[in-house]
Amino acid sequence: MKQLFIALFVLVLGPSCALAQPVIATDATEKDDSGKIWNEMKGEKLLALKEKGDPVIGAVAFEVCQGCHRSDASGRVSGAYPRLAGQHASVLIKQMVDIRAGVRDNPKMAPFIADGDHVFSTREIADIATYLQSLPIPAIIGKGPGTGLARGKEIYTKDCAVCHGDMGEGDGAKFYPMVASQHYRYLLREMIYIRDETRRNANPKMVKAIRPYKDTDLEALADYMSQLPAPGK
Repeated sequence: MKQLFIALFVLVLGPSCALAQPVIATDATEKDDSGKIWNEMKGEKLLALKEKGDPVIGAVAFEVCQGCHRSDASGRVSGAYPRLAGQHASVLIKQMVDIRAGVRDNPKMAPFIADGDHVFSTREIADIATYLQSLPIPAIIGKGPGTGLARGKEIYTKDCAVCHGDMGEGDGAKFYPMVASQHYRYLLREMIYIRDETRRNANPKMVKAIRPYKDTDLEALADYMSQLPAPGK
């Protein structure tokens, strides 16, 4: 069955799948106020980024993830699981490796990617990331209430656009995720975690940027980002 799926996937996407390129990302090392390094290029992350991710193999490997993230990688409107489709491969690799290494806490995902179990090889992590990046961004996204857009845009323009882009497109070369068309409740939860420093793999620049904001500000910001249109590919 898997061989048939791969054959069909190649037929649909065309022969370019076989010419997959390594995931390109610069050394986006950052330091916080205490000198702690964020996103150092070493270990499994560096190995995965050097792989030529194969979206065909990634599509098959992703089958084990579909129970939570859905078959189209659209996640859940509730925000329990993020939209992964269309996200930068470098960002996905960083997050998967960080969870596997225990740098980012995710109890639900950890058993599926835990290093001790080797559910996925380093190469398969790159394959899955490449596959997810190739997927179209779904039209149905859990959007915010639409009541905080003016305040959300004000905050985003002041403190977020410099990294995540004017339209929330992100920057794969610097590991900045696409935030446009992401589920509202997921964005809000993760920003609160980052502000309160309970998400341990967050970029220290972002922690510093959103530290002054109250929950109501972050609600408006998440509202605005969730309503941004999906960037063209």
